[in-house]
Amino acid sequence: MKICVGLSGGVDSSVAALLLKRQGYDVFALFMQNWHDTTGTLHGDCEWEEERSVAEMVARKIGIPFHFVDLSDVYRSRVVDYMFDEYAKGRTPNPDVLCNREIKFDAFLKAAEALGADMVATGHYCRKDSFVNPEGETVYRILAGTDPNKDQSYFLCQLNQEQLSKALFPIGDICKPEVRRIAHEAGLPSADKKDSQGICFVGKVDLPVFLQQKLKPREGRVVEIYREFYDSLPPRQTLEQQEEPYRYRPEDGKVIGRHDGVQYYTIGQRKGLDIGGHKESIFIILMDLESNTIYVGEGQSHPGLYRKALRIQPQEVHWIRPDLALGPGGTMRCKVRIRYRQPLQDATLINKEAGLYIAFDEPQRGITPGQFAAWYAEDGEMLGSGPIER
Repeated sequence: MKICVGLSGGVDSSVAALLLKRQGYDVFALFMQNWHDTTGTLHGDCEWEEERSVAEMVARKIGIPFHFVDLSDVYRSRVVDYMFDEYAKGRTPNPDVLCNREIKFDAFLKAAEALGADMVATGHYCRKDSFVNPEGETVYRILAGTDPNKDQSYFLCQLNQEQLSKALFPIGDICKPEVRRIAHEAGLPSADKKDSQGICFVGKVDLPVFLQQKLKPREGRVVEIYREFYDSLPPRQTLEQQEEPYRYRPEDGKVIGRHDGVQYYTIGQRKGLDIGGHKESIFIILMDLESNTIYVGEGQSHPGLYRKALRIQPQEVHWIRPDLALGPGGTMRCKVRIRYRQPLQDATLINKEAGLYIAFDEPQRGITPGQFAAWYAEDGEMLGSGPIER
């Protein structure tokens, strides 16, 4: 079997390549460049060139062929343009999820197959297995990585069965310290390389500066909503009420500052507004795109930060396991996360005509439109996902 490793220059993909080579597979490395523009980036102009140089040294050390592919055009059209579009709508996208669905296991996979690859391997901390169903079809499963501090299954929540059939995750059952140890013992040039941060293949960015390439500043009000506002509100009892964000008006609170545009901010954010005079930090609890108003509340326990339910539009619901998809009116107990590294939360999926509702056992902080909610079975298998509507 011929396996292409997406070699990034980081320690995780390096060890993935090394392990496959040791297991006797026909392995080659493919490094992809996905971004040229440095506007808003914080790490300098030539980061990708440094990454490529390290990746080439790793390939030589392991003794595998090294190839290069430029996917910047498709990355811009499928990932970055999507980002700009979502931020323009006042939503907060997750480009890493899109990068895996649209680039690593689509455009990159096709480039690898053109070079003769049967499978593509990455350095993700997640696991994959399969079984044969009664109809004789192979069904693939994504499971959480063994390392609880590095489980990256969430970033793969939009993959489908065909993509999984071609995917390998060689380090999914290894913990990060062990990966570092293997890299050191093998003398890999990436052994001490820090984990990457920021937007997938773009890097760490000054987000407002990055977004200003297409989204122009537009000054608006920052309105603080005090806790007393909620004292007279009736309790939210129905699922639809629990899913609906609070809708504020400027007169419900007090104008305490100005901002440069709701598109540069996100729900739950506490930095970047430069507003003082509070005992506790203030957090963004709602962004009104139409009036260009940001509503904030003081303290981590502010009621506006919490909701018990969310909704995913019907056409946006994605089942990694289509055989387990809920029919009309169907329900399912599961565990859910609404952001990377969030501990799994107990919840119930409820499939209605208006979409898939997720009702949490406990109120969730910072439910953010545009982010992906991913749901898991009790055994750690990820079953599906979808972008939060509101």
